[in-house]
Amino acid sequence: MPLPGGPVAYHEDLAAAVTRMEAEDSPRWVLGDTAREYPPLLEARARLGRCRDLRLSERILSRAEGREPPPHVVEADPDAGTLFERAPEPVDGPAALTKLQAAWLDQQRRLRALGLRGLGMLLAAESAGGLVAAEMSRVGVPFDVEAHDDLLRELLGPRPTRGMRPRKVQALADRVAEAFGHQLNPDSTKQVLAAFHAAGVEVKTTHHWELASVDHPAVEALKVYREHARVWTAFGWNWADDWIEEGRFRPVYTVGGADTGRWATDGGGALQLPHAVRAAIRPEPGWKLVAADAAQLEPRLLAAISGDAAMIAATAADDLYTELAPDLGGERSKAKIALISAMYGGTAGDAAALVALMRERFPAAAGCVERAARTGEKGGLVRTWLGRTVPAPNAKWWSDLNSDKGTRTAGRRGRFTRNFIVQGTAAEWALILLALLRRRLHEDGLGELVFYLHDEVMVHCPAECAQAVCEAIEAAADEATRTLFGDMPVRIPLRPKVVDSYAEAK
Repeated sequence: MPLPGGPVAYHEDLAAAVTRMEAEDSPRWVLGDTAREYPPLLEARARLGRCRDLRLSERILSRAEGREPPPHVVEADPDAGTLFERAPEPVDGPAALTKLQAAWLDQQRRLRALGLRGLGMLLAAESAGGLVAAEMSRVGVPFDVEAHDDLLRELLGPRPTRGMRPRKVQALADRVAEAFGHQLNPDSTKQVLAAFHAAGVEVKTTHHWELASVDHPAVEALKVYREHARVWTAFGWNWADDWIEEGRFRPVYTVGGADTGRWATDGGGALQLPHAVRAAIRPEPGWKLVAADAAQLEPRLLAAISGDAAMIAATAADDLYTELAPDLGGERSKAKIALISAMYGGTAGDAAALVALMRERFPAAAGCVERAARTGEKGGLVRTWLGRTVPAPNAKWWSDLNSDKGTRTAGRRGRFTRNFIVQGTAAEWALILLALLRRRLHEDGLGELVFYLHDEVMVHCPAECAQAVCEAIEAAADEATRTLFGDMPVRIPLRPKVVDSYAEAK
């Protein structure tokens, strides 16, 4: 159990020591890897209030220094030239804690040397995300297996024997074959492409965005088949057998799994749950679900990070797109296209003209993402509001840039860096929200934080606590915004809704 710069005290009964120190001192714990080290403490009913996760922090610090983190992000070796540069030999007891302490002190030194405003807050927020992720995996999402089976039967037909498609899925496969006029496997991209080519339709892929402009009866049949087949294969009966235990769905989250800081999942598909099965996510008797999602999070954050006064003023509205419509094409849909295209580099259809209009009406916001794109195209580094840094381009990228692939190579990176600064800042706002909401729920004994998806959170709580949870969510959202942006009058509304299933949330 390391102390910053001081002696190390080793405790055989770590869970008991943690519980006592949490009650007496409210410490910030140092963990090598929260995902690995926190679950055993949770099993022993020892909860950590705050921590620094060295593995998560190392990834952020390395990229801020303009390099990729080493393949093995491990405890420090005081005799090594740099930290985390090789896989560790197993070390137990006080020696392991001494190495952990050395790693923490080295990271603190590097953090000070970087001198980036907000980076310390980002390390704290990312580490808090590690605690939230471990706790949500342990608690799990309340899930009704019988309701799930009913949903599958209605959508797909009865559960099939092994190796067979459900009855309704097979009927959809037959529709695809009928549309082409011969038998084929609709799951085979090669066979589907060959069928389109034989029908005189020259397509390069079977992606829905390419097939959207194709006039052939197989297109709609294939679309419906894929929707149903995905539910069956990814979230059907076998998925429930593997992932639902004692009425709870317990996915494994990967904090910062994407370069932007967004989370991913290591199995379970929690971040891709289709609407078809969401009705099976139901509270236990006497409890409620409180679900909330942030309205137009990324464009509101673009207003904040760019300092565009006109856009910041517009965030006072509940619907940002409607508020900006008079300045961006006159219609809500055009305002949405303009903002999304500016952030993602879209140019199709009306996008180019609408982005040009945005440059005219909101020059600071448009200029912010344009500068990020130009920097990325040249191989430069851009950072989010708190300092998460885009990965530096590798040697192959530089080689491609100086070849006949140069324009495409630069363009792809420019589109990525353009959105990176916005999406990454959105991930930071969400991390701070999670940390604040976690604390409020625990201190007031209101309920369980059970689900998080980019700009959505869900709490499982006793019915009598539902209104208090709604208030806690709104307060945490406001505090997260003030924590990031101080007195800047940007508004990011988070709309809680009390529901009896996840399907009712939207």
